[in-house]
Amino acid sequence: MNPVIGLDVAKGESQVQAFLDKKQPYKKSFKVAHTLEGLASLLDFIREVEDVSSERPPIVLESTGHYHTPIVQYFEDKGYLLIIVNPLISYRAKSSSLRKVKTDIIDAHHLCELYYKEDLEPYKQRGIQLLNLRNLTRQHENITGMFVQTKLQFQAVLDQVFPEYCGVFGTLYSDVSLLTLQAFPTSEEVLEASEETIANKIKELCKSRSQQWANSQAEKLMAAAAQNPFQKALYYSLSLSLDMYINMLLEYKKHLSKLEDEIDALAKDIEECRIIQSIPGIGEKIAATIISEIGEIDRFNHPKKLVAFAGIDPSIFESGTFKGTLNRITKRGSSRLRQALYMAVKCAIRDCRKQKTTDEIIPRNKRLREFYDRKREEGKPFKVAVIACANKLLHWIYALLKSKSAFQDLA
Repeated sequence: MNPVIGLDVAKGESQVQAFLDKKQPYKKSFKVAHTLEGLASLLDFIREVEDVSSERPPIVLESTGHYHTPIVQYFEDKGYLLIIVNPLISYRAKSSSLRKVKTDIIDAHHLCELYYKEDLEPYKQRGIQLLNLRNLTRQHENITGMFVQTKLQFQAVLDQVFPEYCGVFGTLYSDVSLLTLQAFPTSEEVLEASEETIANKIKELCKSRSQQWANSQAEKLMAAAAQNPFQKALYYSLSLSLDMYINMLLEYKKHLSKLEDEIDALAKDIEECRIIQSIPGIGEKIAATIISEIGEIDRFNHPKKLVAFAGIDPSIFESGTFKGTLNRITKRGSSRLRQALYMAVKCAIRDCRKQKTTDEIIPRNKRLREFYDRKREEGKPFKVAVIACANKLLHWIYALLKSKSAFQDLA
């Protein structure tokens, strides 16, 4: 016999279906909760199937973000073989039926049938360090997105209260700039205070700078207040919103700084991060994101599989004598890995001065820039050339991680 357990995973519970062999369902489908009691009852059922079939059944389930995590952790510790299926593969199998029916029971049934039809690869446990790094980099990306949105909302309110303030400090979103604005949010409050009071406040907020710099900033702030078209805040709600957004921006900056410190500390202990950073144009942040999304390189036995995982492989459409010429990339892999590769390529092909004392301009990564220029000379648009470079870069990363060598040693 060749038994299998199919689980249709949902939030907090799973639908269970067992097969003893191809086209031989075992008992009726049932649900279990993702609690210790529920998972223990599922384990009892799996052992029952094991006794009947005299074989230990693998467990097949769809990848569902984080909902399947309790099941994976519980049955990994018990030594069971887990097969986590890409939802695209299971969806394609379900679509092969003429009947359009969608229930949890049928989905669990389809997962069992898929096990007998497809050559599915078993789930490989990932290292704790890389999983921690992946969680941190993804959290950093999420908070960065919220930080950017808050900046836009803050700017919209500032334009209605004190638009001239933007030119006072070199960086509007620095701590000293935000805290100064919080202390003097309107032109009226700036003009009521003396220049000395404002200078002392700025010096207090930024002790690392000189008193002369603080006096200069206070003078700029007074000039901006005098030129501001909104001498008084017309709406109290705008002042309240401005104060709220400043507090949010300061908190986001603290969280991002803490995450960056944690990512840097964790990445220093991971050999793969140091290997990837040997490629010119890839810094600490991008290297950490790339390696955390790729995971263990042993999961891929060919660079083309890694390219497909990143979703930058070209789609192919042919039918009869027709051959599609406008073939876009599949975008079926990790979107975060694609974004990191895109940024890495843009940094690598960017020109920079060799030394500050000379005007000589060289690209950060000569080899990748030569490849990019060659694609542009062939008539490829910018984005097409960049994606081709990302494909090339991913092949380099695969070779470096497999051989555990630095970029300079790559033939």
